[in-house]
Amino acid sequence: MQCEKCGAETGLEMTSCPECGAPVPQNVDGFENTIEFQHELRSIIVENGPWAVVDIDKFIGLLSDHVPDYAKERRLLINMYRSGVLRVLLEESKKDNKELAIMKAKSFLVGDMFLAENAAEFVLACFTYMLGWPYESPLKYLPEDENGAEETPEKKSGPVDINSMVFTPKNARKFILTGNVTIPDGYTKLEAFAFDKYNSMRTIKLPSSLLAIGEYCFSSCKRLRGLELPENLKLIKQGAFSQCQNLAVVKIPNGVLEIEDSTFSFCTSLEVIEIPDSVSSIGAEAFSGCDKLRKLFLPESVKFIDKNAFSYCPNLTIYCIENSYVHKYCLATGMNCVLVSSALEV
Repeated sequence: MQCEKCGAETGLEMTSCPECGAPVPQNVDGFENTIEFQHELRSIIVENGPWAVVDIDKFIGLLSDHVPDYAKERRLLINMYRSGVLRVLLEESKKDNKELAIMKAKSFLVGDMFLAENAAEFVLACFTYMLGWPYESPLKYLPEDENGAEETPEKKSGPVDINSMVFTPKNARKFILTGNVTIPDGYTKLEAFAFDKYNSMRTIKLPSSLLAIGEYCFSSCKRLRGLELPENLKLIKQGAFSQCQNLAVVKIPNGVLEIEDSTFSFCTSLEVIEIPDSVSSIGAEAFSGCDKLRKLFLPESVKFIDKNAFSYCPNLTIYCIENSYVHKYCLATGMNCVLVSSALEV
């Protein structure tokens, strides 16, 4: 790997370039795309000058253009930018003490913004690299190949290809007037908008091979009431079940990491939903308008909840573990909450 500033040879185990002192990119545990964000943030500064980070709207627009994927991480950086983390770093750095600036910024992220440590480290790793500051996260992640040797993130790949067999909107057309739908086994992904507005569909049987459900895949399927998500499912994308007005019960399988923006928004019949320990974040308006949702247990694994995740849920009570991120979120937002030791008490 070469230094972006001077071209000298560097390695992921290094903190800074031995020739020019520029920071070496790093991945943070749980955020294996940190290096990609660091490169793109630095390119924003190089291409647009340091003033690019002063104008908040311009910065957000540039970040969205440079990193169109990874919505969760991009949203995290934007939210922390809006909250003043970058300002904390810059103000303290004027005193020529970057270590103190980083310490204060981390204290703000964890103490005031209730971020999990690895999320705070991701933000710090990105912003310090953007500013050209060497910083080694205590949660620095060095990927290894099968022989134990270091490999770059570009070489790292998952054991299963989600896109190996995709069920497309064209495949779905034959079911447009069908009430009870069965997707054949072997499909690994349902493409975005595959069943959008299929109002005849009442139930659907998904294959055990399914790993991902695309954006707005079942949105506005107003008669859909029967649904069992397969155990191997890993991704449920934005708006996947939005406005499914008859959907009453959903069990999220263990392995799904995020409830994305608007996933179940305005599912007005939704009364019961199980959130597993694998889920770490809940996006904007994820359950907005679910006015029949009354009880919801959120495990300690949840480390980020958008402020509008449960808007227009007037009867909802959150069940959570004392002193968890969810508990602090409820206190900060005024959400009704009940403290329990496990989901069994709900």
